[in-house]
Amino acid sequence: MVLFEVKSKLGKTIRVTKSYWEIISEKKHPSVAGKVKEAKLTLATPDEVRRSRYDNSIYLYYKSLDDTLICVVAKHLNEEGFVVTVYLTDKIKRGESVWKKN
Repeated sequence: MVLFEVKSKLGKTIRVTKSYWEIISEKKHPSVAGKVKEAKLTLATPDEVRRSRYDNSIYLYYKSLDDTLICVVAKHLNEEGFVVTVYLTDKIKRGESVWKKN
């Protein structure tokens, strides 16, 4: 069951299932539990988007949240994609910047 589907800033339709979100928010990164709205906003209106240094189909969407950053990692496949993971961080990872808010 799809939890959400969002048109990203780069024009891709990114989705995540309810069961996969539970894995992310309960096991991998409990700090993002309850941050579904923030993850959706990060994909649609990020502060910056970077491409992974290791995989050209992986994009990291960043948005400022108070005193931290939320990062939504998504894999792009043609016109769509899916959430790989979501986490909170204090800095933007290295990698090619492909879009940045003015």
